[in-house]
Amino acid sequence: MSLQEFVDPPRFEDYSEQFKDFFHMERRDDGVIWVQLHTLGGPVQLSVQNHRALGQMLKIVASDPKNELMILTGTGDEFMMDSDPEGFALEEEDLPYWAYEYAYKDGRINVSSLVNDFEIPTIGILNGHGFHSEIVLMCDITLMAEEARLYDLHYDISSVPGDGIHNAFQELLGTKRAAYALLTGEAIDAPTALEYGMVNEILPREALRERAFRIADHIMKQPRVTRRLTTQIIRRPWKRRVLEDLDGGFGIQMFGHLAKQASIHSKDHIAGNGTYVREGRRNNFD
Repeated sequence: MSLQEFVDPPRFEDYSEQFKDFFHMERRDDGVIWVQLHTLGGPVQLSVQNHRALGQMLKIVASDPKNELMILTGTGDEFMMDSDPEGFALEEEDLPYWAYEYAYKDGRINVSSLVNDFEIPTIGILNGHGFHSEIVLMCDITLMAEEARLYDLHYDISSVPGDGIHNAFQELLGTKRAAYALLTGEAIDAPTALEYGMVNEILPREALRERAFRIADHIMKQPRVTRRLTTQIIRRPWKRRVLEDLDGGFGIQMFGHLAKQASIHSKDHIAGNGTYVREGRRNNFD
C-alpha cells in the first residue's frame, strides 16, 4: 500500500452548490454535465464577479474525473448583452489592481482553461444575442439559436479588441473578415455564422438543448480514452492560437486600458452599444 493517498477530486455536489449564483448545473449518470450561465436566473450581466467565477468553474469542472462531456450555454433569450449596474465598481475604485486581476489574469484563464484544461469534449450553445461569444465558439462543437446574433463590442466602447474574442474571430473568420468584424462591431446573424464556419448548426432556441444532448449521446458511445484523446487532436488549432496570440492580445488591450486611466465597463456603455444588435442592424453606423 502506498504511503500516501490520493487527494480527493472535486465533488459535483459541492461545486454545483458553490457556483449556483453564477451557473446552473446538472449532470447525468454517464458524466454529461450541463452548465448554464445566468445572473439572478436570467441572461448574464457581466461583472468582475462572474468574470472570475467562469474561470474558477471551468478549472473545477475540468478536474473532476466523473465529468465526461460538458455542454455550456446561457440563459433565456439572450446570451450576454448587459453588464451588472454595479459590476465594475471594484475596477473603478482601483483600476491598476483590477485591470490585472480581473481583466488580464481572469480573462486569460477563462479562455485558456476552456482550451487547455479540458480533456473531455465540449459543446457550446449560443442561445441568443451576445458578446463574449468566444466561450461557446471555442468549444469543440457549437450550436446557435436561429434568431441569435454575435459581435465584439470592444472597439466601439474605446477598448482594444484583444481579450479572447479576437482569438475566436481570427481563427474562425480569417484575417479579412475578422478585421471587419472587430473594427465595425459587425453583428453576425446565425445564417452568416453558419456560412462562415463559426458554428456547426443553427436551430430554433427551444430545440437547442435536445439537440445538444443528442450529439452528446453520439459522442458518448465511444470508449472514454477515445473520447479524451480525440479532444487533444481536434483542439490543437485552438491551443496554437491561444499560445501564440492570447497573452499578447490581452497585454495590448490592458496597455490601452491603463493609458486612458478610466474604466471602460459600464452598463450604459455595454447595453448602449448592443442596441443595434437588438434592432437587427449589421453595425452601429448604418
